[in-house]
Formats: sequence, C-alpha cells, structure tokens
Amino acid sequence: MQTAVSKLTKKYQATVPEPIRKKLNLKAGDIIAFEIEGDVIKLRKARPIDLEFSKALVSTLSEWESEHDEEAYRDL
Repeated sequence: MQTAVSKLTKKYQATVPEPIRKKLNLKAGDIIAFEIEGDVIKLRKARPIDLEFSKALVSTLSEWESEHDEEAYRDL
C-alpha cells in the first residue's frame, strides 16, 4: 500500500499529491468526490451524477473565485 500526505491550509484546503493525481488522471479544474463510510473517506474523480449535485452547489462556492485565489493556488 502506498501512502501520500498533504497539509491543510488555513482555509482547510489541501493539495492532492502527485501520485494520487496521476492514479486518478486528475487535471486542474477536475471535480473530485469524497465517499464517507464510517471512519473511512475515499477520494475519487467525480462521475456525471456527482456533477449534477455539484451544479446545485456552485453558487455557494463563489468565495474562492477571486483573482487572488487563482494566483495563490495556480501552481498546486
């Protein structure tokens, strides 16, 4: 089993480590999903059904759409 770690920022954001990005074929702008089963959390690339749900949340995420955020997180 391989382990990858990441550190949370003050905004509770984390970088997805490179081995995970490669395994899931994640690119900037992709949407990820978290599956919660008891104490186990699984991360995966979002499926179409997940995207429908996320569309309903878009208006609640505008706090992270500033030019400053884009500049700060561009290289992650």
